[in-house]
Amino acid sequence: MKSLTVLTLTLTGIGFVCFGCAEQTGTNGPETSPPPATVDAHDDHAHDHPSEGPHHGELIELGAEEYHAELVHHEDSGRLTIYVLDGAATQTVPVESQEIVINATIDGQPQQFKLAAAPDDGDPEGTSSRFVSTSAELAAHLDEEGSSPQLVLTIKGKSYRGKITHSHDHDHDHGHAHE
Repeated sequence: MKSLTVLTLTLTGIGFVCFGCAEQTGTNGPETSPPPATVDAHDDHAHDHPSEGPHHGELIELGAEEYHAELVHHEDSGRLTIYVLDGAATQTVPVESQEIVINATIDGQPQQFKLAAAPDDGDPEGTSSRFVSTSAELAAHLDEEGSSPQLVLTIKGKSYRGKITHSHDHDHDHGHAHE
C-alpha cells in the first residue's frame, strides 16, 4: 500500500511539472520566436551565411561549420586554389599540413588529387592557409555528374571532410588577382 501511495504522489508530481512546462511556453519560447532577419531563405541554419569567400570563391563547409574552405577556380589556367577559413568564412586559418586532398570519382574510378601548400602572406613559418592544384584533370571533372568531390584536410589535429558543390554559373576570377 505504501508503494502505491508513493507511486501516486510521484505521478501526480510529474503531472504538475509537465503541466507547468506546457503553460510556460509563451511568446519568449523557441516555438514562437521568429527566425533572425539575416537568415537566407534557402538556409536552414539560424545565422547569417556569406554566399562566397573573401577571395570570391565558393564555400565548402567543414564540420558543423567549425571551419570553411574556399574554392577558387582560375578558369584561364585550370588551376584550383583552396583557402582554409574560420567558421565565419572571413579569416584565413593557417594549418600545419603540407598538402590537402580532393577525392573525386572520374570515369567511375575513385581518384585522389593533392593540393600543395602555397603559404599566403602572413602565414606563420611551417603553416599554410592556401593550397594549390595545377591538375587540369581535376578542374575539368570537378562538376561532372557523379564525381562527388570531397575536400579532406586536417586542422589542429582533427580530420575534416567537406562536400564540394562547384558550378560554372559565375566568373571566379572577377578580373583581378586573388593572391
